[in-house]
Amino acid sequence: MISKTITIQLPSGLEARPVAMLVQVASQYESAIYVQSEQRRVNAKSIMGMMTLGLNTGEKVTVSVDGKDESDAIRKIEEYLSGK
Repeated sequence: MISKTITIQLPSGLEARPVAMLVQVASQYESAIYVQSEQRRVNAKSIMGMMTLGLNTGEKVTVSVDGKDESDAIRKIEEYLSGK
């Protein structure tokens, strides 16, 4: 299991379209992927779950990935959330 704190650097934060893109990135991997903000932890492969977080640019989240492709998954998710 890998966990990493990532600062959201997407210009519009995690609104509907960026959330859908994040879910697409996460869904490419077999690993279980969760995003935590404060006390809320949601499955990164769930559009509805991710929308409930209402995250803005500059906010920090902890991404946890567990599975055989966890290294690749966390790298791609960090790239996406960092706006790279």
